[in-house]
This record gives sequence, C-alpha cells and structure tokens, in this order.
Amino acid sequence: MTDPRSAALLPEWTLRAVLAGLVFGVLFGAANAYLGLKAGLTVSTSIPIAVLSLLFFKAGRAARQSPILEANLAQTIGSASSSLASGTIFTIPALFMWGLVPSYAQVAVLALLGGMLGILAMIPLRRLLIVQADTELPYPEGRACAEVLRASESDDRGGRAIVLGIVLGVGVKALASQWHLLPEELTALLPKLPNGYVALAVSPALLGVGYVVGFRAGAVMLAGALISALVLYPLVTAVYDQGLEAGRGAPQPELARGQVRTQFLLYVGAGAVAAAGLWTVIKTAPTMWASLRAVVQGLQRRDGSADARTDRDLPAWVLFVGLAAVFSVAAFVPGVFAGDLDAKSRLLAAAGATLFGFLFVPVSSRLVGVIGVSSNPTSAMALITLLGTSLVFLALGMVDDGTKATVLTIATIVCVAASKAGDISQDLKTGYLVGGTPALQQRGQILAAAVACWAVAGVVWTIGSTDGFGEGGMTAPQATLMKTVVDAVLGAAVPWPLVLSGAGLSASGILAGLPGLPFALGIYLPMGTIAAIFLGGVVRASVERRGKASAERGVLCASGFVAGEGLAGVLIAGFALATGRGRETHPDAGWQGVAYGAISLGVGVAMLRRAARA
Repeated sequence: MTDPRSAALLPEWTLRAVLAGLVFGVLFGAANAYLGLKAGLTVSTSIPIAVLSLLFFKAGRAARQSPILEANLAQTIGSASSSLASGTIFTIPALFMWGLVPSYAQVAVLALLGGMLGILAMIPLRRLLIVQADTELPYPEGRACAEVLRASESDDRGGRAIVLGIVLGVGVKALASQWHLLPEELTALLPKLPNGYVALAVSPALLGVGYVVGFRAGAVMLAGALISALVLYPLVTAVYDQGLEAGRGAPQPELARGQVRTQFLLYVGAGAVAAAGLWTVIKTAPTMWASLRAVVQGLQRRDGSADARTDRDLPAWVLFVGLAAVFSVAAFVPGVFAGDLDAKSRLLAAAGATLFGFLFVPVSSRLVGVIGVSSNPTSAMALITLLGTSLVFLALGMVDDGTKATVLTIATIVCVAASKAGDISQDLKTGYLVGGTPALQQRGQILAAAVACWAVAGVVWTIGSTDGFGEGGMTAPQATLMKTVVDAVLGAAVPWPLVLSGAGLSASGILAGLPGLPFALGIYLPMGTIAAIFLGGVVRASVERRGKASAERGVLCASGFVAGEGLAGVLIAGFALATGRGRETHPDAGWQGVAYGAISLGVGVAMLRRAARA
C-alpha cells in the first residue's frame, strides 16, 4: 500500500481530475449502457479510465510529481456511470416493451435516486468492509486497478492500447450501421435443418466482452446458442410445417426464422433466463443473509472515526440529509414512479425502494469483495425486489399495467443502488491501497451520479425511441427477464408451455454443472452475438498460455473495443432520432462486405493478441 504520508503531498481533488472523471465517465457509461442493452452484461471500466487518466495527466505535469491520486479520483468518478448503466438497463426497457414509455427526466431521476442511495448507504460501511476486512474481502478489481495505477505511472503502452481499441470499435460500427459497407452479422443457413443456422456478429465490442469474461463463460454461452440455433429453430419449424400439412392436406410456406423467434423461441429464452435468475437468488440467499448479519454485527462493534486523511469519510449529516432527500423526492414528487399513484401509494413505493436498497447495499458490497463487480448478481437482487413488491401490490388488488410499471421503477432504484454499492466499494479499495482520501472519493461519486444519470438515461431513452426494445429492436435480455417475472406474478397472459420449456432447459444445464445465467443467455440471445463473445474467449485462452499477467494486458484493448463501438452506436441512434429517420433496414452488403467483415474481426483478434504481448 502506498505510504499515506508521502501520498498526502500529492495532488488529488483537482479540476482536471474531476473533469477527466466526468468526461470519461459519460463516454464509458454510454458505451456500457449500449453494450448491456445489446448483450445483457456490462464490464468494469475502472482500469481503462485509470490508465487513460494517467496518460492524460502525465502529458501536462512535471515528471517529478506523481498524478496517481488524481488518476484514482478520476477513475472513481468515471466508473460511477457504469454502475448507473447496469441498474438502469436491467429494468427501464421493460416499460418500452409494455408501451408505457417513460420521459427522459423520469429515467434520469430514477437512476440518480438509486445511485445516491447506494453511495450514501455505503458510507458507514466503508471502514468495516474495506479496512477491517482487508484479508477477508480482497475486492479483486479494486486491487487490480491499484496495481495498474502503479505500473502505468512508468509505462504508456496501456493507454495506447485503449485508444487503438476505441478507433477500431468506432470505425467498424460506423461502417456497418451508418454507411452499411459491412454486414452487422455473418450468417450461413444449414441444409437439411429448416431454419438452422450459424452466425457471427461483426462486433469488436462483443469480441472485447468475450476476452474479458474468458473462454469458460464464452463456451457455456455458445453451448446454449447451439441448442437454440441447431435444435430449437429446426425443431419448431419442422413440427409447425408438418402439422399444417397433416391438417390441411397440402404443404404450407415454411416459417421464416424471425417468426420462429418472435412467436416461439423468444418465450423459451425468457423462461430460461428467468429460471436461471431465480436459481441465482436461491443459491446466493444464504450468502446474502450471512453478509447482512456480519455487517450489522460489525457496525455494533465499530470504533470511533479516525482523524487520518486516509480514514476520513463524509460527515454524518451528509448521510442523513442525503437519505432524507432521496426518500422525500421518491415519496412526494409525482411522476418519479411510473403508474398513476396517489400519495399513499407513493409513500408505499418509496418505503419499498428504501428498504430493499438498504438491504442489498451491504450484501452487494460484500459479494463483490469476493467475486468482483462483473459477477455481482445484481439482477438476482432486482428479482427479489420485483417479487416482494409485486406480491404486496397483488395483495392490495392492484394488478393493472400502471402497477406493473410502478413495481419496475421501484426495482430500478434498488438495482442501481446495489450496482452502485459494488462499484464504490471497489473504488474505495483502490483508494485504500494507493493512499487516497475516502471522503473525496465519496464526494466524487455523488457528483458523478448527478451528472452521469443524464447520460445513461439519454442512451436508454434514445435507443428506446429509435430501435426500440424486444421484438425488432435491442434484445435487452435482463429487462425481458424482469418483464416476464412481473407479468407472471400480476397475472398477465403468458404462454406458459413455452416459458416452462425454457425453464426446463436451464434446469438441465444447471444439473449438468453449467453456470445458469450464461447458459440461459446463450439460449435467449442471437447466435451471432454469442459466437462473437466466444471468439473473444478463444483469443483470451490462446494468450493465457503465456501466463495470466500477459492475458490481463489485453483487457485494456478489449475495453477500448467496448467503448468505441458503444459510443458509435449511441451517436448513430442519436443522429437517427434527431433527423427523424428512425430504424433503417440493413441492406445486403454482398460478398465484398462479408469479406471485409471477416477482415475486421481478424484485425480485432490481432490487436488483442498484440496488446497482450506488449
């Protein structure tokens, strides 16, 4: 750990650190929101923001003065937007699917309230979880970010890898989605298998995600995708066609692949994801309870606050005033929660959001201390919130569409709070290891939440207003899961045979020892998406032969892929909205486009391998 006495002489809360954190946060937050809507998962952005900040700061300051604390503050501020994105994309798209389109301001306020709840509730837990449990809770991303900050002070190659990755991501996305010179996906139909197919998305971002999650997760997802593409699509098509022929005495036109998905397999995939999510809740329930009990017991034994700069939190009045403000806005401002709520119902909704938020903040923080932010089961916590609040409203006889929207927006606040708690915990661990000031990091996170919520809301609202979510638009798999759960509890018409068939597939995978959610996502998401993730995992496995440290260097380039393509996708959607063009049909790129698409993926693979060797 950096000596606090020497670190105290270094600059920390500076204008350029705050501005860099806000700018990088908006950029990477928008990219993560886009990625989550497309692939159902997000990636941690602390390390790439830390490296870019150091690269920027070293260019403008004398070499004798280390900018490590400034870079730590910048990554603390910058990574806040990614956690806001994670919570928002899990829930808000379901409102669009129901036709209950929220306003831009409503989405931003929900994200802000959840972010503030997660930050403020973590303040009294910081000393217990980050300092006193240092050996018990390693916080892997926080430690990794601290090591990267130290190493990057004398090496600029990591920053160059991120920048080159951003350039490739932007270029490929613009060529494919704006100018239509590349296909968005390489697809081949298989003979003798009606509607059976294999596909590979031309997406540097998905390639980067696969590199980050690794070969094992990518292979499990591909197993689910192969079941869908090579078994379920042909099976449904053949049964449908033969049934029509037997009943009408003449062959009928074959179902199109898109019809098979929207009329049948969409529900099978949603059932698979829902079952896997519920299994995650059951499996992690003992850990959640033990974590909450340990936190309560630890707070009862907590010592008085220290005066040292590196052990100083924001004052208690900030906590109480902030929490009172969060509850008051949620309870007394009409239009925060969706649905036509009276004053009593708003109080009930605000109480539910606050209660579940406080419940899951310590749970989330302790979980990411062991398994990391990327594996934090935030969706499982959102599921518990949805089930709990849905049952309360069901008991009150409130089961209309407005109630569904209310339940979902309550879950938005809780989901963002849990995600935010995990994020700030990793950032505080990094600060603890490099000699940062906790109070300044907490202040930076509050500032970041107030700014980034508008950027994240803008991404979700813009894509929802152009591409849309669900059928014909962005898949938003996690939001589809939430929608399915609320529909089921509140009694909407759901094709249960298809949903339960998907649940059976998930159960089979879990019994075989496969991770439930990755396997279910493979069944639900298009094969092209999964195949690109798997390809990134294959690249990761190939470079890991030289050792884990070598593979970790490629993560920076992979993060650049995610940021570049995500930002380009957001800008293209914003341009379509501003010009009123809406969603355009992608033309056939021809064999030349297919060749160029394959070359683009090859360039991405080569860049990842080169970055890992650097």
